[in-house]
Amino acid sequence: MFVAFEGGDGAGKSTQVRLLADRLRTVGQRVLTTREPGGTPVGERLRDLVLEPGDAVVDPRTEALIFAAARAAHVEQVIRPALTAGRAVVTDRYVDSSVAYQGAGRGLGIADVEAINAWATGALHPDLTVLLDVEPEAGRDRRADRAAEDRMEAESDDFHRLIRLTFLQRAAADPVRYLVLDATLPVATIARRVAERVLTLADGPLPALSEAGTAAAPVAEERADVILVPESVAEHR
Repeated sequence: MFVAFEGGDGAGKSTQVRLLADRLRTVGQRVLTTREPGGTPVGERLRDLVLEPGDAVVDPRTEALIFAAARAAHVEQVIRPALTAGRAVVTDRYVDSSVAYQGAGRGLGIADVEAINAWATGALHPDLTVLLDVEPEAGRDRRADRAAEDRMEAESDDFHRLIRLTFLQRAAADPVRYLVLDATLPVATIARRVAERVLTLADGPLPALSEAGTAAAPVAEERADVILVPESVAEHR
């Protein structure tokens, strides 16, 4: 299965990626966790280029193409091979982020950005997209180090409100593929609801979660099968 987590900055996506991966491992799934932009050596370099604050000017069209290029490498080199090998793939951001941030936020047009990314990914769509919905002000408050904000995080609240609206509109148009959750709910509650939805994608029932949001008997993590989100990424990114 292929699961993507989406949402505004500060929604807690990285935390939920990790919790879902841990949950799937309790039933013997081999899981690859990854992030965008990034996930490959070239993707990580492009990530720094497009997100790090600095003197270089990155216009909206160039920005969209850099994200699409990073995603093309990600799909070709990481995601498709993992799915073909029978692994579950859980990613922090995917195509919806480009549609929201560049298509809507940067004003490039949703249809054009979708078309570029359909070509870049070979039209690979997640089986489930989990949208963690958070108001921009709340997301900003949840980021621990405001001084370390990247170019996207540092955009105005009006920009982030448009991003949020676009995410919600896309989810409303395809409720079968999206799960929308309030990102301000307790972490364990979100994790449990995600796991319940993933049940519909799994081959068999998952063990019941405890009140703490964990299964009773987790199996050892297969580190060799996992691309971990780098520690430098903030917990609630």
